[in-house]
Amino acid sequence: MDPATAGQTERAVVRDYMTPQPETLEATQSLLEAVLLLRRTGFRHIPILEQGRLAGVLTDRDISRFSPSMLLPLSQQDYNRVFEETPIGKVMTRNPLSIAPDMPLTKAVHLLKENGLGCLLVVESDQLLGIITVRDMLRVLYDLLAPLP
Repeated sequence: MDPATAGQTERAVVRDYMTPQPETLEATQSLLEAVLLLRRTGFRHIPILEQGRLAGVLTDRDISRFSPSMLLPLSQQDYNRVFEETPIGKVMTRNPLSIAPDMPLTKAVHLLKENGLGCLLVVESDQLLGIITVRDMLRVLYDLLAPLP
């Protein structure tokens, strides 16, 4: 590993690797809208707002846990109705862990690992600035391990 790259990564902060201005949804929107956003973007986490303020996060795992089993005797219409009529606020994880954008990247790694999380919301002065995920951490790992041209 190139010492210069190692030094840059060691000094990296959350802002350097976060996804800025992530797409969000309101807690009153339907679970169907969340499912469609996840499918459209390929993301696995959506920050959720209530009246414009960060209230939670919805993950693909939250949706899976809430979804009715296809083994239940539900009609397709009833199955779809669950997604259409359930507000995100009922399913989301409230008060998720967050991190400041200028925190060392090592702090983010520690929080993700110790808490078994897939993401941290990046917040400053009660404002959502971004999201940092395990996928973003793979970019960090790549930067550490990839040979320089």
